[in-house]
Amino acid sequence: MSKLEIKDLHVSIDEKEILKGVNLTINSGEIHALMGPNGNGKSTLLSAIMGHPTYTVTSGEIIFDGENVLEMEVDERSRAGIFLGMQYPAEVPGVTNSDFMKAALNARRETPIGLFEFVKMMDGAINKLDMKSDLAHRYLNEGFSGGEKKRNEILQMILLEPKIAMLDEIDSGLDVDALKIVSDVIHENVTQNSTGTLIVSHYERFFKQIEPTHTHIMIDGKIVLSSDGLLVNKIDAQGYDWLKEELGIDVYSKNQERPSVVSVGSCAVKDSVQ
Repeated sequence: MSKLEIKDLHVSIDEKEILKGVNLTINSGEIHALMGPNGNGKSTLLSAIMGHPTYTVTSGEIIFDGENVLEMEVDERSRAGIFLGMQYPAEVPGVTNSDFMKAALNARRETPIGLFEFVKMMDGAINKLDMKSDLAHRYLNEGFSGGEKKRNEILQMILLEPKIAMLDEIDSGLDVDALKIVSDVIHENVTQNSTGTLIVSHYERFFKQIEPTHTHIMIDGKIVLSSDGLLVNKIDAQGYDWLKEELGIDVYSKNQERPSVVSVGSCAVKDSVQ
């Protein structure tokens, strides 16, 4: 059983503090929904855990299975079993998906993966995600639609089999059918592999399909409320204004724009992902 522990984590960028004392524990087999208005530190938390060089950890701890994550390089964190599905996946011209994935898998093995085994794994993941059959030979994310890029992140998660998976708005860019496919794969991954999963999203429809075991609200760089999966429904129905009345937290006190009401149905962007 794996455990990721974040203790009193403070993170800055360009000397501006973004995270102001985050505490969070994720165990194998748990699905954690991380919610909150834009600009409050959700993506910063995931990037800091993965070791993005833009973010500076000024104090606090990140412990993974008893090891100090902050002493690890990014590749070491990945090999240890931490995975980040990115909000904006990069395009890498000249590097095919198959070459990229084979190199990533071999970095975790004592002996290189055999060609037959790799092709079988790659084809199985492509079919599971209902992606184009030529995916393996295409350059990494080059010319991909938004939905294809997000499904390609999930494909990497399937093949790498992380112990802890962090997914940053992995649902954006997906149409309704693709959203269902990705949700099913994530849920299956947790059920079969006991992968501890942390998901950033704004939409109840996605979380309804994922069925989180825990829900957290992040405001101004702190997790201000944690509960079970039912908290997602309250946020969808009432937004975040009720936090002021119940917890004394004014969500939009720092010149943040109050977002327009978003219906649950609008979570599926109608970009083509065929």
